[in-house]
Amino acid sequence: MSDIPANTRPLDGPEPVLRTPPGATDCHIHIYPPGFGEQPGGWPPIPELATVEDYRQVQRRLSLDRVVVTQPNAYQFDNSALLQALDTFGTQSARGVAVVTPDTSLHELEGWHARGVRGARIMQLPGGAVKIDRMLEVEKVIRPMGWHLMVQFNGRQLGDYLDELHKIEGEYIIDHIGKFMDPVPANDTRVDEILRLLDKGNAWFKICAGYEASVTGGPRYEDIGAIAKRVIAHAPERILWGSNWPHVGVPREQYPNDAELLDVLLHWAEPEIQKKILVDNPAQLYGFMK
Repeated sequence: MSDIPANTRPLDGPEPVLRTPPGATDCHIHIYPPGFGEQPGGWPPIPELATVEDYRQVQRRLSLDRVVVTQPNAYQFDNSALLQALDTFGTQSARGVAVVTPDTSLHELEGWHARGVRGARIMQLPGGAVKIDRMLEVEKVIRPMGWHLMVQFNGRQLGDYLDELHKIEGEYIIDHIGKFMDPVPANDTRVDEILRLLDKGNAWFKICAGYEASVTGGPRYEDIGAIAKRVIAHAPERILWGSNWPHVGVPREQYPNDAELLDVLLHWAEPEIQKKILVDNPAQLYGFMK
């Protein structure tokens, strides 16, 4: 565990053009503190540490007030680093998404809830600890807590998961702009299906990590952006934004500019919708005071 090097990623830089409103929330980051090693089966590996103190520099640069910490795949079922990060951030400004299994006890969930956890991660891509085949079982476990599911998959395979998604009774997030790898046209039938899921009233759509799937690349990610703009226009009250810091899923030469990841909202949403995405929607889902 001690051989994981300290952070060398850029934490400062030019400020974004977008001026965030008070209460702006980053709904997706990961923390890799010292003292926590990778667990078997996790991917991607931890290239270097990414501490709460590191992220706070990024947070100040982007003028963000609140954060949602997501359990990294590298830690699999061990949520200890996540819980430590939440304790450091504090429940006034931070929430968490943990890995929950069908065997997680109510006692554990209640303890995690008190520390800020509000969701369970379902990850259908390589390295995911809990996949869609156990999603509905996990939903039953978290239902008494009023938590949501955060579901990530390759959007090109949406048809394989659509029946299960329609069976979800509680709140859930379709993560990473649907993560179409490679991107599809905005009028693709699978995007139509996402809009239908949102119309049911219990699905959310997270604008996050477009750089992981985009072929056209930054700073505007036009191919992924076309999908995002269509979904935002259709259901602005169901959209969240996240930075995906510290971007461990891509090699260093593809590391995105954190300010540019926020500034995509200038091109994808009108100012009043930007406030919904950054403040109002996460406040509703995560229970932050507006």
